[in-house]
Parts: sequence; C-alpha cells; structure tokens
Amino acid sequence: MSKQAIVTRQGNLFEPDSPLHGKVRGERSVMDFPFFALSKVPVEKELEFKIGKLSIQIRPSATGIATMYDKEIILYVASLMAQAISRGEEVDQNFTFTAHDFFRITGVPRPSKRDYDRFTDALERLQGTQIKTNIQTGSKIEKGWFSWLSEATAEYAVLPNGEQQLRVVKVRLCPWLHRAIQLDGHIYHYHHDYFRLGTIERRLYEIAHCHCEGEEIELPIELLSRKVGSTAEASKFKQHLKAVQARDDLPEYKLSLKEVVPSELRLDTRGRRVTKLDTVVVLTPRNRVPVSRLEIQAA
Repeated sequence: MSKQAIVTRQGNLFEPDSPLHGKVRGERSVMDFPFFALSKVPVEKELEFKIGKLSIQIRPSATGIATMYDKEIILYVASLMAQAISRGEEVDQNFTFTAHDFFRITGVPRPSKRDYDRFTDALERLQGTQIKTNIQTGSKIEKGWFSWLSEATAEYAVLPNGEQQLRVVKVRLCPWLHRAIQLDGHIYHYHHDYFRLGTIERRLYEIAHCHCEGEEIELPIELLSRKVGSTAEASKFKQHLKAVQARDDLPEYKLSLKEVVPSELRLDTRGRRVTKLDTVVVLTPRNRVPVSRLEIQAA
C-alpha cells in the first residue's frame, strides 16, 4: 500500500491531494481585502468593511469569525488547487489532505495536541463564518452569503491504545474562491516567513505583494487601515505601523511612514484652514530600485 493511501473507518482508500510541493500560493482577492479577523480572541460581532464601491460583510460562527490564522487552511487548499491546475488537471471543489502535510507547510514540525485542537477549531470557524461581498470572481457576483468551506470533515483512526489520531481531512471549497482560482488566475506566491508574522504584518505583506509589482507604492493611512481590516483607533494603528517600521522585518518589503501636506484645502467647522499633515504609508520592494511611485486609490 502506498504511504499516501489513507485507510478510513469504512475501509476505503483515499489518495490525498497533498503533499504540497513548492511555495504556498494565494488568490489576489483573498490577499487584497479584509476577509478574516485580526484578533486572536474570538470576534463574535459582525464586521463590515467598505473600500470605495466594494463591500464586505462578515458574520461570526458559533465560535467567532474565522481568523488570519484560520486563513492558513484556505491558503493551503488554494495552493493544492493551483498546483493541480499547473499540472493540467481538472479540479472540482473537493479536496482531501493530511493534517501532517498542512503542519509541514505552515512551519509546525512537531504538532502538539493543542495544535491539532486549533486546527479542528479553525475548520469549524471556516465552515461557520458567513461572508457577503460584491467583489466578483469569474465574472460573477454572489448576492447571498457563503462560507469558506461548505463542508469540512476531519477523519480519525482509533489506535490500539484507544487514542484517536487525525489522518485525513476532506473539505469542499466555496464556489466564490474556486471560481477566482480557476477562472481569474491571479495567483501569487507567499514568502515562507509569512507564517512567522503577526496578523497585521501578514495583511501588510499581502497588500504589498498584490500592488508593488517591483515599484514603490503609497497609501493614505486611512485607506490602508480599511484594507488591513483594522478596527483599532487610528492612533493605535499608526503606532503599530511605526513599530513595524522600526523592526523592519517584513519579508520582501520595507514599510515607512511620512507626513505630507494635504492635496486639498480643508476647513474646520469655523471655516479655518486645517494645517494638520496627512500620514502616508510607503511600501517598497527590497532589492529593487523603484522607478516610479504608484498611489493606490479606493476602488
């Protein structure tokens, strides 16, 4: 019997879509927009973000909204799908993989019982979290709500000593993301250090990775806050960015802040000119000389 073959309780043989070879890959829309909670503590209230004409509403599951750490499973499944497409295979929405390979890819060499518990909790949140958005994929817009995983099953083998061991995971990816990967083809590789970052730093990396394309970009801090998905006060978000700038540990990109004179005249309630400077965040690819500056506007 092949090492890849998994014997389930029913005695059937499954050939997992894992192992994943090469880098983790993500789809642009999931990278660019705030679909996941930044907090480690369960977020149990609905979130809503508006970026220009685009809108995202997120309803929590019974255990809260899917987090940036739960997103690792979505990235892993998306990578399996992209890998199959690159081999010329036809892919549907169903994927079977081993938790062992997921942990290998995300940098957990010796997963503990706590890691496995977090993994199954993440599956539950990904299936239970509801999303509504007007962001189109595959030339379609879904008007209703969808979950990242419409189905998720973790199958265990019972060992001779009575302990249960997670062997195979079966999930069904939502049509929204399946269309994006299969039809839109905007797939980006992730740096291996991504999984070592905090949640805000992960979002900063993803946004830079989507937009820099070899050139330096500038974003008003208010727009960046919305794209990151931050619900913190503006001053606290700015303080966090200053800490990121000081550490300078984002993979592939550098972040810096600068104060600029507002491009438009602004008046206070008494008609007096507002002299407060605007904060702009600059993201620059490492090891590349920027030839021009791009400014991201809300869509």
